[in-house]
Amino acid sequence: MDKKFFTSNRKQLFKLLPDNSLGVFSATVSDAGSLPVDFEQNANFFYLTGLRIANAQILLHKNRKTNLSILFIERNIPEMEVWIGKKLSKEDAKKISGIEHIFFIDEFPRILHTYAISSEVCFYDHKANKIGANLTDSLFQIKDITTHYPALKILHPGPFMTILRSVKKVDEITNMKKAISITNDAIHNLITHTEPGMMEYELEAHFRYECIRNNAKQLAFSPIIASGENATILHYEKNVGKVCSDVLVLADVGAKWNEYCADISRTYPANGTFTKRQKEVYQAVLDVNKAIIKKVKPGITLRDLQEETVKLIKKALKKLNLIKKDEEYKKYYMHSVSHPLGLQAHDLVDHDKKLEAGNVITVEPGIYIPEEKLGVRIEDDILVTKDGHENLSKDIPKEINDIENIMKK
Repeated sequence: MDKKFFTSNRKQLFKLLPDNSLGVFSATVSDAGSLPVDFEQNANFFYLTGLRIANAQILLHKNRKTNLSILFIERNIPEMEVWIGKKLSKEDAKKISGIEHIFFIDEFPRILHTYAISSEVCFYDHKANKIGANLTDSLFQIKDITTHYPALKILHPGPFMTILRSVKKVDEITNMKKAISITNDAIHNLITHTEPGMMEYELEAHFRYECIRNNAKQLAFSPIIASGENATILHYEKNVGKVCSDVLVLADVGAKWNEYCADISRTYPANGTFTKRQKEVYQAVLDVNKAIIKKVKPGITLRDLQEETVKLIKKALKKLNLIKKDEEYKKYYMHSVSHPLGLQAHDLVDHDKKLEAGNVITVEPGIYIPEEKLGVRIEDDILVTKDGHENLSKDIPKEINDIENIMKK
């Protein structure tokens, strides 16, 4: 992505920040050792800088006259180059981020002091941590800031970042389409390699293989490959069950491309053919999926979509002879039908805010019947447009005949 994208993001954030304020955003903290580790960048830091480096920070300062962005990166250590390579240089950091003022991270306290003494509020991006747990690096730094600058009020920039990240720009949508396309190929590879008697982790391997083959080494989240009764566990991630012949397999998966996520769920028969009961439950979920997608448009809220989903699920469960009273529906459907999607699989959200063009959300109804060892979830990624919506995952098969035909081939 071009540095203009990240420069624009910072400009938009400055418009939301009040005068005489600071903003502090940190990259993911990582202790580089002799063994390689998986690295996942902090989403807000990437959104503002475009950098995929650890242990860095960006300091924003706004007053009535100027908006100033200052980047802090790690110093290069020549002795470590043979182990982990060179650290990102100031010149390369500038080319990627568009930030002119760059210092080393050990200079942060000195530079911060220059602007903290004249500021009234600091919007510090950090994650909450439960009492009793060890403080994170960010919380330690906040403690230091409040100790040395007691008049500086600390607030969280979450509301600002929710506003900015909710509406996707063209480059962001392009990246998400690529992530979904790779996910499509990987789901196809998973389905076509499914045979009764396999283990769930073998199917996970087929999904991961296709993602890595397409240079999507980082996934949006750990794949859920759940067969039979395991599919009734919403966040089942063990993937250690044996895939029996007469069950459905639920795959809730997503690749990442350039930090942007896909989040797709598909359910299919392990032996290639739906039973009569499996068809009934699957078609009921598919009908709800399609009905809710049709309702996605500017002006509606996620709460509106959830309320409509619950109405349709109640009718479906009665038709399937699973419930008699409306209030019993939560036994078989217990989650939200939608969440925002972007730099995170569950992106920043305001459930009461009306959808607008540029929002990307999921639509994922499901029915889960433990006593029948049967779970179905069908999830698509939907872009809100000026006139309605676009199903970004429409090419990933979900009709019963299409799924059975793919498995026959």
